[in-house]
Amino acid sequence: MSILSVNAGSSSLKFALYPIQGQSIGEAEVTGNIEGLEPSGQPRISFSDAGQKTESATVAVSGNADVFDAALNTLKELLHSRFAHLRVQAIAHRVVHGGAYFNSSVRVTPEVLTQLATLNALAPLHQPHNLAGIRAFEESFPAVPQVACFDTAFHRTLSPLETTFAIDHQLTEQGVRRYGFHGLSYQYVSQVLQREVPRSVGRTVMAHLGNGASVCATTAYQSRATTMGFSALDGLMMGTRSGALDPGVVLYLMEQGWDHDRIQKLLYKQSGLLGVSGESADMRTLRASGSGAARFATELFAHRVVREVGALSACIGGVDVLAFTGGIGEHDALLRQQVCEALAYMGVHIDLARNKNALGDRACAIQSDQSTVDVWVVPTDEGRVAAQDALTLL
Repeated sequence: MSILSVNAGSSSLKFALYPIQGQSIGEAEVTGNIEGLEPSGQPRISFSDAGQKTESATVAVSGNADVFDAALNTLKELLHSRFAHLRVQAIAHRVVHGGAYFNSSVRVTPEVLTQLATLNALAPLHQPHNLAGIRAFEESFPAVPQVACFDTAFHRTLSPLETTFAIDHQLTEQGVRRYGFHGLSYQYVSQVLQREVPRSVGRTVMAHLGNGASVCATTAYQSRATTMGFSALDGLMMGTRSGALDPGVVLYLMEQGWDHDRIQKLLYKQSGLLGVSGESADMRTLRASGSGAARFATELFAHRVVREVGALSACIGGVDVLAFTGGIGEHDALLRQQVCEALAYMGVHIDLARNKNALGDRACAIQSDQSTVDVWVVPTDEGRVAAQDALTLL
């Protein structure tokens, strides 16, 4: 028996099948990813079966069909034909926003879906896809429980000082507040650090850097401060999202005649690495470009990480452990070097050889011997956290 974990993100659809072993789950027997789900992308599926050689194939998209729908159909067909023997007992879905409704994982009901749909505008790149995934698997596996696992749940320990905007208190009471995201990732990284780095119980800063990016500060493995807020727009510069922005910019654009849809498209899909470089939202592509615009975009990304790490470390009185995760955080050694060199004043020093050899396939330390801060690269596994939550709940 196994639990299927599904992570329908803004540019990819990740999935994994975890065997049930008593009250816990084992190592994933099947892992896979469908990339290229951008509107102009060419989706491609790759998966590894029980540690065997990874298989890869192009996802067929007919006519004007939605690329995300095509990806879902491909995954469903694969589960029915190739992996039916693994007997899926539950499907755990990463859901970005739980709003004020949910502080822990929950079994999906029609009422739950209705509540979650009201949050679509707060995470338009993710929430609609998350819910589409749930509905699609409900149709394909009608007898299998669906469980929603929330990125916001990890941040339920944030204090009112962290969650409150300096706006009319009546809006705060209506739920206009900071929630925080990437919680499943931070929960997993915290679990790894708890096992590997005893001093991480103290002041830890984790940077989840990818197409979506944020930083989280913890003490006693509980979230104390984080960069994302009411929506998944705030904080760091990202692949296509702006990150923190003076709200006066939005007012200015409105005065220039920009409507809601045009502003939303700018902030969510035409900003970040893509907007600054004018070339790509993919850090790998920008590294290979060599153009001045690409180089400036990557430097600005690193600068924003440094800025936010400094701000969050101030909230917890310093830093004992710094951890990198996410697609960029795990694989871009130059980015880690740039950030750590800028944080040398905090006692952060990395070993260049260790950093270069950290390939994102396992958790490893990269600090030098003279560093007063432990620096780690931790490949995240949001799917495992979601699967374990689903098993515990059911």
